[in-house]
Amino acid sequence: MTTTSKTSDFRIGCHLSASEGYLSMAKTAVQIGANTFQFFTRNPRGGTAKPIDPEDVSAFLEYSEQNDIGPILAHASYTLNLCAAEDRIREFARYTLMDDLFRMEFTPGNLYNLHPGSHVQQGVEKGIELIAEALNAAITEEQTTWVLLETMAGKGTEIGRTFEELRSIIDRVHVKDRLGVCLDTCHVFDAGYDIKGNTDQVLETFDRVIGLDRLKAIHINDTKNPFQSHKDRHETIGNGYLGIETLRKVINHPALRHLPFYLETPNELPGYASEIALLKTERTGA
Repeated sequence: MTTTSKTSDFRIGCHLSASEGYLSMAKTAVQIGANTFQFFTRNPRGGTAKPIDPEDVSAFLEYSEQNDIGPILAHASYTLNLCAAEDRIREFARYTLMDDLFRMEFTPGNLYNLHPGSHVQQGVEKGIELIAEALNAAITEEQTTWVLLETMAGKGTEIGRTFEELRSIIDRVHVKDRLGVCLDTCHVFDAGYDIKGNTDQVLETFDRVIGLDRLKAIHINDTKNPFQSHKDRHETIGNGYLGIETLRKVINHPALRHLPFYLETPNELPGYASEIALLKTERTGA
């Protein structure tokens, strides 16, 4: 058993419902032992976003400062596809991205994560070009929010299944000082990066291709499927093909331990509370 002598530097949370607002999410996080959280900016299967409540935001900012919560990670809706083949879908995604980034500035200095998109038989190069165009239209030099491209499992025509694809997007974006990556442990394993068998090698490859300075968050998930399956199905911590030993290595790795970790496992709140407690016991004091 690893020591629990030092966990105050461990930023750990999970995905929470945004239906009751920012302050409610922050209070829920504290109740389940978290000091950060992830949430959807709007309906994950649609385009509706609740109006920003300035009083709720103000109360959240005060509460989060008092309780050392953050950075919070907003997740774009699943329907956002910046490289869709249909103009209508692509333009809606661009509008949604710009609106999300505008809303993020009400809680400045936090993180916004998105799936890069699916090229829908247009080809990877065309998809990368369209994604970069959308990011160039949305990201400004004035914003405080970090936009994170998520590592993907590679199902269908997803872009982001390789570090090289993410690097190609980054290379085409003009404002790079607010553009980073969120690494999903389930996704990279499913995509063919053996984070279980050789964690160091995967991170060395990431550093060589993208640069570890661009890695800003970790989705800490187990996986229901074996290596290189390209399936993208998350499993509860320790009950999948990655297992607790791999996830222990990830949360304690010298190149990663300073980052915030977010659970997206198939759980309700009691399950998340248990997983957060478990990962805290696996966090070393080094």
